[in-house]
Amino acid sequence: MPEPTWSLHSRLKEDTIDIGDLPLSKVLVIKDAHYPWLLLVPRRVDAVEIIDLDEVQQAQLMTEISRVSRALKEITKCDKLNIAALGNLVPQLHVHIIARRTSDAAWPRPVWGVMPPLAHDAAEVQNFISAIRRKIWLG
Repeated sequence: MPEPTWSLHSRLKEDTIDIGDLPLSKVLVIKDAHYPWLLLVPRRVDAVEIIDLDEVQQAQLMTEISRVSRALKEITKCDKLNIAALGNLVPQLHVHIIARRTSDAAWPRPVWGVMPPLAHDAAEVQNFISAIRRKIWLG
């Protein structure tokens, strides 16, 4: 039998815009203009928890989280970064990196369920994606 291949969970496909691939993770933007919100999804079959990655992959994930977090903070000039791997609704391992401001609608609470998602302005999200791609060395 052939080895199973990795694919992005259908819920993540629906809720995100693909930015590109780092060595381990797919980088995505959440479709919610309320918050600058990125996801890293390690491209490993059946990874549900960080501990499902081997130690080298765990170290690579931390490197990618740091790289993307620094870029997001620099681009957004946010007050705080929220970084979490929850996966309560989507079992596929994914790490949220959210730029927060003390003035955002959910502050100081978590962002989930506070406001219905707000569609991105097409030009603004493309500018954001271009800035992120440059900062994390994707082009």
